[in-house]
Amino acid sequence: MRMAEHPLIIEARYNGPPGSGNGGYSAGRFGTTVATGPAVVTLRLPPPLDTPLSVTRTAAGVKVYDGPRLIAEAAAAPAVDAVVPPVPYEAALAAGADYRGLTAHPFPTCFVCGPARAAGDGLRLFPGPLPDGRTAGAWTVPEEVSPPVVWAALDCPGGWAVIAPARPYVLGRIIASVRSLPQPGDRCVVMGQPVAVQGRKAQVLSTLYGPDGAVLAAAAATWIAI
Repeated sequence: MRMAEHPLIIEARYNGPPGSGNGGYSAGRFGTTVATGPAVVTLRLPPPLDTPLSVTRTAAGVKVYDGPRLIAEAAAAPAVDAVVPPVPYEAALAAGADYRGLTAHPFPTCFVCGPARAAGDGLRLFPGPLPDGRTAGAWTVPEEVSPPVVWAALDCPGGWAVIAPARPYVLGRIIASVRSLPQPGDRCVVMGQPVAVQGRKAQVLSTLYGPDGAVLAAAAATWIAI
């Protein structure tokens, strides 16, 4: 038997691809309904925007529906211990100048990494490539900071470790651990790293570092080529 909970809405400004929610932000909203700590979220369909979604609790966790359509499943999960080694903030800022999304972005209005979003509207987190395959992005934390926003910041830097020209990916599953929220105005570094690519699926890691170099959050994700 499922127990219905209050509707959940992903507001239009938190888009990833046009017309659907950013994967990381949406997963953060879904994951925080089931656990105050680490959670795993599997996206079954693109989360619709400005649409009341029903959240139902089951023995395994929660399920999120748009009418009869299953959008996502979420459950508590073990903490993500694997981290991507960091670079200094200045090195992450320099890497951002080579961010591939500046010239060829499949979703340029993405809330997290879209270059078409104005400062203060999107996160404008531009994860650029490093010679060893990692990505690094410098992130000045906005006034609006919450666990779902941190999930969002962990999302795209991992994806850009595998996204290639004419080969876009979208988030399929993410496990995230938020140890501590950064403060508005903090100059943070977000790292991404590919782990394995098999067929259309890519496994990636991402890590958020605070201004003092402490790990604030970490994620392990599966991205799906489209």
